[in-house]
Amino acid sequence: MQRIKYVLMCLLVLLASMPAQAVEKSVKKERNHIRAGNALFHAKRYAEAEVEYNKALEVAPTSEAAKFNLATALLMQGGNAAGDDEKDKENNPVNRAVKLLQDLSEHATQKSMRSKAHYDLGNISYASQQYQQAVDCYKKALRLDPSDDQARYNLRMAQLKLRDQQNQNKNQNQDKNQNKDKNKDQDKNNQDKQNQQDKKQQNNQEQNQQQQQGGMSQQNVEQVLQTMQNQENATQQRVNMEQAKQKQRERARTNRRW
Repeated sequence: MQRIKYVLMCLLVLLASMPAQAVEKSVKKERNHIRAGNALFHAKRYAEAEVEYNKALEVAPTSEAAKFNLATALLMQGGNAAGDDEKDKENNPVNRAVKLLQDLSEHATQKSMRSKAHYDLGNISYASQQYQQAVDCYKKALRLDPSDDQARYNLRMAQLKLRDQQNQNKNQNQDKNQNKDKNKDQDKNNQDKQNQQDKKQQNNQEQNQQQQQGGMSQQNVEQVLQTMQNQENATQQRVNMEQAKQKQRERARTNRRW
């Protein structure tokens, strides 16, 4: 009976020690893969380093060091975060790195890890000229680690770039509005000229039409009326002169002595 109890106790001790041994073995594998990945990273063999970091995550899916190092290896492989095809976006190294860093920036247990994640996200935003987003990321990194001088320097650079970008956009909008007003004035002038040309053309057409129909234009009518008035005035003057001469002859006959 005592022997049975002894065997059971040994089994319990063995079972209790197995999870601890498994965890220890898992941690060891994780560290080995991370070390191997780091060696490849320093040799600038970033794709191979990515493989080792992924192996570390297979052993320890919550490993923050493996996630951060994997994100760094992906960033070093380059690529543009933008893309038209959804599959290309998903497989893009930069987009994959952004997802890992966003997860770390929100859920990492260590403040230093969250700060580094925000810092790298700021660098990615800065490189894509998203300066407002970069400013926000650097500020979050500094709140978590106020001693990070590099984050402070990058924050200042992003703020300067943001100011220049805003001024440039403002000037472009002003130029656009000025060009819009200028185009409106030009369109109005062109319309006025066109209206004048249309009116002149219409008058010419009316005059030509009247001439073709045997009629006269208003200008010609006025000229004819003026000529007739001049002729009538000349005739009236001649009549008046004849009447004056006739009266003078009659007075001469009356005053003659016989």
